[in-house]
Amino acid sequence: MVILFDGVCNMCNGFVQFVIKRDKKNVFQFASLQSKYGKGLLEHYHFNSVQYDTVILYDGNTVCTRTDASLRILNSLGGIWKLTAVLKVVPRFMRNPIYDMLARNRYKLFGKRDTCMVPTAELKAKFLDEMMFSATAS
Repeated sequence: MVILFDGVCNMCNGFVQFVIKRDKKNVFQFASLQSKYGKGLLEHYHFNSVQYDTVILYDGNTVCTRTDASLRILNSLGGIWKLTAVLKVVPRFMRNPIYDMLARNRYKLFGKRDTCMVPTAELKAKFLDEMMFSATAS
């Protein structure tokens, strides 16, 4: 599964670091929304490529965004994080406005980087930033 994130957002980068640290089964790969891979996926699924205000989870077949993506990511980490699945009982129309409010204010609350995060050599294989997106890539 691939997590696409706003590469210049400190909160988003913090979330990526959080997931990397807890991804014991090595389930996830990552790409910034500003990367070739991210832009290709946005174009393929007809997302607004100017607006990078959501985390996107791509599993090779489907795409989910906002709270659906966040909850699925957390649930996939296993352990105590599986408990976040109970939040799916809260309807999207109640969950997503809270997500949207945080997303709109993320730069004010957490700051912004001038450039996207550069992964360390040991994490480089988990990042798809230079790879072009294709509908068959996963």
